Amino acid sequence: MSRFNTPDLQKRQESAAAAKKALLERFKVAAEDPTRAEREAARKAIVEAREKRMAEREVARLAREAELAAEAARQAEIAAQAKREQEELEALIAAEKAEAEARLLAEQKAARDARYAARKAAKKERRRGY
Repeated sequence: MSRFNTPDLQKRQESAAAAKKALLERFKVAAEDPTRAEREAARKAIVEAREKRMAEREVARLAREAELAAEAARQAEIAAQAKREQEELEALIAAEKAEAEARLLAEQKAARDARYAARKAAKKERRRGY
């Protein structure tokens, strides 16, 4: 029966160095691969296109927000104008109502004064007897 042969220190170091060298060669081959440069160029183009689209969307969003703000300002101005017109109309109606009430009170006072004067005249007439 053969006995198990364990490698000594020098063989283990040589095999570790060979493994490191093989790994380094594999990475060098991968780094020098012409398709890798094409893939990196394609990725870079994709990233640039994505950034360009994002910038365009941001510009569009800012324009839309500015348009919405302008529309909100116009709506606020229209609402303020309508409120001012409503207040003016209410003030005009209140003034007309106050004027009509004052006119009614003046007419009532004139009628009351006329009745009072008629009563006075009737009383004087009764006293005088003619």
